[in-house]
Amino acid sequence: MSIKIIKNKIFKSELSEIAQNQFGDFVKAVVDIKKGIMAVGGELHADEEALLLEDGSRQENLWGINLYPNKTAKDRIEFNSMINVRPSQGNRSRGVENPDIQEKIKTIVKKLVS
Repeated sequence: MSIKIIKNKIFKSELSEIAQNQFGDFVKAVVDIKKGIMAVGGELHADEEALLLEDGSRQENLWGINLYPNKTAKDRIEFNSMINVRPSQGNRSRGVENPDIQEKIKTIVKKLVS
């Protein structure tokens, strides 16, 4: 499965298909909180991050998540990725510690996933 940059809507059914072909019930995604886009379909968050960087994104705006397309919107996002470990930005864990950044990610995912 190749990595896709999502700039417009993607259907939950398409995410479910990607998930079934990779990890079963979830897909890895990297969200650019500045551009309002995300990349999905990579085996590693780092692969999606690299594609977004090649596309002109800036690393400080990229956050890794796991998306569970068959869960409710409230439970769909898991903030967990090695690319999120950024002590220089005050994020010392695999999660996304800043609630404002979490809200930006949720807003972007809600806009892009239908």
